[in-house]
Amino acid sequence: MTADADAPEQIMWEGRFITARKRGRWEYVSRSRGIKAAVILAVDDVNHVILVEQYRVPLGRACIELPAGLIGDHDDGPDEDATVAGARELEEETGYAAGRIEAVGEFFSSPGMVSESFTLLRAHELTKVGEGGGVDSENITVHRVPLDRIEQAVAEWRAQGYAIDVKLLLLLGAKLLG
Repeated sequence: MTADADAPEQIMWEGRFITARKRGRWEYVSRSRGIKAAVILAVDDVNHVILVEQYRVPLGRACIELPAGLIGDHDDGPDEDATVAGARELEEETGYAAGRIEAVGEFFSSPGMVSESFTLLRAHELTKVGEGGGVDSENITVHRVPLDRIEQAVAEWRAQGYAIDVKLLLLLGAKLLG
């Protein structure tokens, strides 16, 4: 532990979804209202991973990501189950429904700057039930990529100027170590 761990926490600014905080020398952001996120790893029965592409304002460009969404940001409230939120987000964003979803665990995306955590979910028994694309103005494009071609797909997206979400390392991990 550091001396900063015992310092009082100050809220510097708070919006609907994000709160900027300071504790000792550390400045960081968190989700407001205790909202967490669900990230879905969805691989179909012929080994294709379902990915989404959407424009991300903080990056100023489109990003390739695993499907994801907030837990408890609908009428269900902050006590919504992560698997329920994940199933909803998977279908809204990709048009795929999962016959079964299991929680892999809680992970932190950038712990030196953001206190946000996400629950990683593994979706099984996928069925295409719609077009996906998200809700409201999300404007999501769905990509179905063979797992044995993910490294090439990521390289092609990078060459085209897309941002690549760090969670795609799940799909590249073993190849990076080899």
